[in-house]
Amino acid sequence: MPDARYLGPLPAHERFDYLPITRREDHAWPNGARLAVYIGLNLEHFAFGEGMGACIGPAAPHPDVLNHSWREYGNRVGAWRMLELFDGLGLPSGVLLNTALYDHCPELVAACVARGDELIGHGHSNSERQADMDEKNEGALLIRCRARMLEESGEAPSGWLSPWISESRRTPDLLAEAGYSYTLNWCHDDQPVPMRTRSGRTLWSVPYPQELNDIPMIIARQMDAKDFAQMIIDNADEMLEQSRRQPLVMGVALHPYIVGQPYRLRHLRRALHHLAALRDRGEVWFTTPGAICRHVAAPVAS
Repeated sequence: MPDARYLGPLPAHERFDYLPITRREDHAWPNGARLAVYIGLNLEHFAFGEGMGACIGPAAPHPDVLNHSWREYGNRVGAWRMLELFDGLGLPSGVLLNTALYDHCPELVAACVARGDELIGHGHSNSERQADMDEKNEGALLIRCRARMLEESGEAPSGWLSPWISESRRTPDLLAEAGYSYTLNWCHDDQPVPMRTRSGRTLWSVPYPQELNDIPMIIARQMDAKDFAQMIIDNADEMLEQSRRQPLVMGVALHPYIVGQPYRLRHLRRALHHLAALRDRGEVWFTTPGAICRHVAAPVAS
């Protein structure tokens, strides 16, 4: 006989309740826009000879020179070309920052700060995952990354994206307790969602894309750069139409070692020109995740 719980409720996270997109309260983004758009620029560093990392070719025994050097292209070349593109279009970005970059290439972080980009916590390195840590070490990571960013760049981050989107069961609690206001880890909605934490403090979940994201699309699914660019354009146009009924958030997640390659950057340029044109016509609010969080949290701030 099956267990009596077999057809009962499944284990749940209890962080938020189910609420369909069709039953949300209406509001507008700044300047009356209905669609908020942001770029999530992932600036990452990887340990040489150990740990995790995305691969362009089959993973080899460490030191995996092929894949390590391919990723390092992003910090040395790709990110700089992308910042030039953003500057030309007047686009801000939310920079997902590994704090190891302060040791490895501080000039790149400084360039983002000079642009006025939002710096978002993204671990110390993308060679490790939070799900592999115990509570003490995970909590220390969140606190130390926040302190390092404050010390080096003059402002503590309000948001966090875990390396590899890897969480423990306590990550939202630890984020709230460490002083973060929002997380980008959850991809379950097109609007910001308040999350419950054990301290009673609200942690906002701001939508971060796993579809409009060059790693799963270009690396995992082998999508051509021109198709990825068209995907960004099509997603923006469709969400703009949907946003007539309720305000929505659209993020675009980019990694310089992928879309910073010249032939891919050419197609990304086309997509970003389209988004900039929507902004110039007042059809979208081009912003950062932190600004989105501040906007939705303001009415409920204590």
